[in-house]
Amino acid sequence: MAKVYQFMANGTEEIEALTTIDVLRRGGVEALTVSITGSEYIEAAHGVVIKCDLTIEEADLSDADLLLLPGGMPGSTNLLEHEGVLQALLRQAADSKRIGAICAAPMVLGHLGLLRGKCATCYPGFEKYMDGAEYTQELFTIDGNIITGCGPAATLPYSYAILEMLTDKDTVEGLKEGMMFNRMVSGLVG
Repeated sequence: MAKVYQFMANGTEEIEALTTIDVLRRGGVEALTVSITGSEYIEAAHGVVIKCDLTIEEADLSDADLLLLPGGMPGSTNLLEHEGVLQALLRQAADSKRIGAICAAPMVLGHLGLLRGKCATCYPGFEKYMDGAEYTQELFTIDGNIITGCGPAATLPYSYAILEMLTDKDTVEGLKEGMMFNRMVSGLVG
């Protein structure tokens, strides 16, 4: 079973953090939330208090198949300013393991130089922080071991793409059907 750790900061965008974890867990992936606040709790961008599975001090990230960064402000800035997060991302990249970031959070990857020569997307206006990346403007972009998403509305397609990277197409299609995603994108009402 694949193992995912998602870093959670004060100011994290709720939909990007919780939807991604929800989709991964529904798909059979062990997906854990990791608080970087020094407490197991974070206060997300819109005042929702979230209890995380672990604190970064407790987490052994060596078995991570994927490290995730949800967006939101000031959550993305808080991730960028946390040395433990930065070091974990650099180790993950050095091991050619997967990393994901959505919305404003790709700026963290840009700061670390992890997007140089890669195609990536982000929330409009944050592309200036994606040092060396080719900005795609897509809902999500996969380039090698990096997946990026553009913002809150892209969270489900981004999450399904991540799930497919870690499982298989049949698992994703079954989940899309069960969550009524296919009906939504086909435009059916009622």
